[in-house]
Amino acid sequence: MLTVVSIALSLFIRYLCNKKNFMKIHLKITLLTLFFSSFSYAEKSKVWVADNGDGTFKNPVLYADYSDPDIIRVGKDYWMTASSFNCIPGLPILHSNDLINWKIVNYALPRLFPEKHFSKVQHGDGVWAPSIRYHKGEFFIYWGDPDFGMYMIKTTDPKGKWSEPICIKEGKGLIDCCPFWDNDGRVYLSHAYAGSRAGLKSIVAVCELNETGDKVISESRIVFDGHKNHPTVEGTKLYKRNGYYYIFVPAGGVKTGWQLVLRSKNIYGPYEEKIVLAQGNSPINGPHQGAWIDTPNKKEDWFAHFQDVYTVGRIMHLQPMIWKNDWPIIGLDPDGDGCGEPVLTYKKPNIGKTYPINTPVEEDNFDNNTLGLQWQWHANPSALWYFCDKQNKTLRLFSYFEEGKKNLWEASNLLLQKITAPKVIYTTKIAIFPDKRYVGERFSFVIMGEDYATLSITNTKEGLSLSMNECKKARKEGKEIMLENIKLPENEVYLRIKIENGKDCTFFYSTDGNTFFQIGNNFEAKPGRWIGAKVGFVAERPKQSNDGGYMDIKSFTVE
Repeated sequence: MLTVVSIALSLFIRYLCNKKNFMKIHLKITLLTLFFSSFSYAEKSKVWVADNGDGTFKNPVLYADYSDPDIIRVGKDYWMTASSFNCIPGLPILHSNDLINWKIVNYALPRLFPEKHFSKVQHGDGVWAPSIRYHKGEFFIYWGDPDFGMYMIKTTDPKGKWSEPICIKEGKGLIDCCPFWDNDGRVYLSHAYAGSRAGLKSIVAVCELNETGDKVISESRIVFDGHKNHPTVEGTKLYKRNGYYYIFVPAGGVKTGWQLVLRSKNIYGPYEEKIVLAQGNSPINGPHQGAWIDTPNKKEDWFAHFQDVYTVGRIMHLQPMIWKNDWPIIGLDPDGDGCGEPVLTYKKPNIGKTYPINTPVEEDNFDNNTLGLQWQWHANPSALWYFCDKQNKTLRLFSYFEEGKKNLWEASNLLLQKITAPKVIYTTKIAIFPDKRYVGERFSFVIMGEDYATLSITNTKEGLSLSMNECKKARKEGKEIMLENIKLPENEVYLRIKIENGKDCTFFYSTDGNTFFQIGNNFEAKPGRWIGAKVGFVAERPKQSNDGGYMDIKSFTVE
C-alpha cells in the first residue's frame, strides 16, 4: 500500500513540477518508498494483543489453541510450530522477532498420511506434540502419530515447501519426539508413549538416529519412569548445556500439571529430576509443555508453554527463565525453592530492537486465490469442496454428501479457524445458491466442538429458511435440535456469533448488515477432541447427486 501511494504521489509531483526540479523530488520519493516498503505488513487483532506497547507484555502471548508449542531461534528469527492433530493443513509455522508479536506464515504439512485414512475426519489423531529444530542449514520437524509412528520433514526455508513426511519408526503409541545432534556427530531422539495405544505411559525413552536423522537405528531405552511421582510424563524436549543432557517434560496432566526437568551427564541416564514450574499462587492452571529459547545476545532465557483454558483450548504463555546450579527456574520464584510460577505481565525480551505489533491473521475478505492461513479443514480436503474466487472476492463452498454421517461431528468438510479471545464477535456475509432440484441442502455458520451449534440456511419446498440448532454430546452421536426457525426473504444474509467468557455464545442475523436480531437460545460451547472449539462453515447435501448448490462467503470479520 505504501508503495502504491508513493508512486501516485510521485506522478502528481511530476505533473506540478518542471523536469529539473522533478528529478530531485522524485529521488527523495523513491528513497522514502524503499524505506517504508522494507517493513512487512503487520496484522493487529481487534480482540487480543499481548504487546502492551510500553516495553511490557501480558500473558497469554497467543490467546488461541496452539497446543504443545515448540520454538527455535535461528539468528534473529524465532520459528514456532504446534500440534495440529487432525486439522489440515497441519503443523502451523509462525514467525516472530521478539517472542511476543507472532505472524502465521505457512503450514509444513499440506496433507496427513496415510492419505486415505485421513480423508475422513479422525478427531484427535494425526500430529501430536511436534519439535522444530535447525541443523546445518536445514529446519526439521519431528512428531508422533499415536497410530502409525514417528515422522520427520525438513526444509531450507520454513516459509516455503517442506519435504514429504518420512516415517522414521513405525509403531503404536510412539509420541512427543525430539531430536538432538550431539557434538560427536551422533544423533539422538527422546520420546514418550501414549498409554491408549502402547498400554504404558508416564515414561521417557531415548533412541539413536542415523546421521541424516531420517531413521531410528537403535531400540528405544526407557531412561525415566514417572509412575511414582509424576503421572503422565510426556512432551519431551531434549537439550544439552554445560555437559548435562536435559529433557524437559510436562507431567501431571494437561489441566493440572507442572513442568519437570530431567538432567544427566549420560544421554541414557540415570537422570536427576526437578519441578521447575508450577501454578503456585498464580491463576494459570497446568503451566507446562513447551520450549526453551534464548535471545540473540544469549543474555536472556525464556520458556514458552501452554495453559488449557478448556473451550478455547491450549493457549500459549511466555515465561522468563534463569539458571541456578545448572537447573532452570521458570517464571518467578518468590519463595526461593527453585520452582517458579507463571507471570501475568513482564518486560519484553531484550532483543535490542523494537518490532511492530503483530498478531496471527483472523479476518478474511477472500481476496486471494488460495485459502487464508487462518483456515483449516477437519480432514484431508477434496478439490471439489471449495473455490477461492479472487475476482469476485468470495469463498465458494459446494454442498457435499458424506455417507453415514450422523451429525457434524462426523463431517470431514468443516472449514474452521481457532477462537482468538475470551470475548469476541464473529460476523459473516454469505449468499446461498441451492440446487433447486433438491430440498434439504444446508449451509451453516458453526461453533464446533463435542457440543456444537449452527446458524443454518436450508433449502425447503417453501424456499430458504434460517434456523439456530444445537447438538449436545455430538461425539456420542447426539442429535441436532432446532431451537428456532424463520423464513428468509432473500438469499443473502449476515450471520453473527458472539462469544463471552470463552464459551457463552449467542446468535444473530441481519438482512442489511446494520440491524441484527437474536435467534435461538444461548449456547455453551465445548472443546473438541484435544483441541479448542472452533468457528467456521460447512455445506451439506442430503444425498449423492451429479451436482449441487453452493454458498458464497463474502466477508468474515472479528471484533
